[in-house]
Amino acid sequence: MEDNILIKKICDGDSPAIRFLVEKHKNLVWHIIISMTGHHNYAEDLFQEVFLRVFKGIRNFRAESSLSTWVGSITHHVCVDFIRNRKKEAGLLSLDEDRKLAANIRPDPDWKQAENSDMNRLILATIAKLPADYRTAITLFHLDEKSYEEIAEITAMPLGTVKSNISRGRNLLRKLLISNVPDLAAILDNF
Repeated sequence: MEDNILIKKICDGDSPAIRFLVEKHKNLVWHIIISMTGHHNYAEDLFQEVFLRVFKGIRNFRAESSLSTWVGSITHHVCVDFIRNRKKEAGLLSLDEDRKLAANIRPDPDWKQAENSDMNRLILATIAKLPADYRTAITLFHLDEKSYEEIAEITAMPLGTVKSNISRGRNLLRKLLISNVPDLAAILDNF
């Protein structure tokens, strides 16, 4: 269903269209929430907050970007607000605490298929250990297949920063993978 038709149906109160929108964008929203916050405990609340904001603002959607980019951008802003509020509540988290939180990320059920192999589990666990900006960029680019431009719109980062975060994230991911499994060096050198 095209975005403009879907939006019109949602504005008219069509329940199947609302469910369709949630179903169509749920993986993107989950990936951003988990990659940015590292808090599985709050993921459902954040998920609901995202779609509340989406449905509240759908009448104002100007179609300057795709609907998925707009939903992704709302998700990013909800997560930034969440992180800001958590830091105010708990004081500034140290980098070590952030990494501990990221190491405890459990992928959502839709990632179960990807977890069937040991390599996929290792890669997902290692991505979870990346700093938040790298983790978000890598997740959006490789798992959600967003373009650099879409990631820049979603995260409100300059295009150059997005490219840099993906490149640095890949390099750090490679380094972490090799430190965990030295035999991977020969395999990764071929890529």
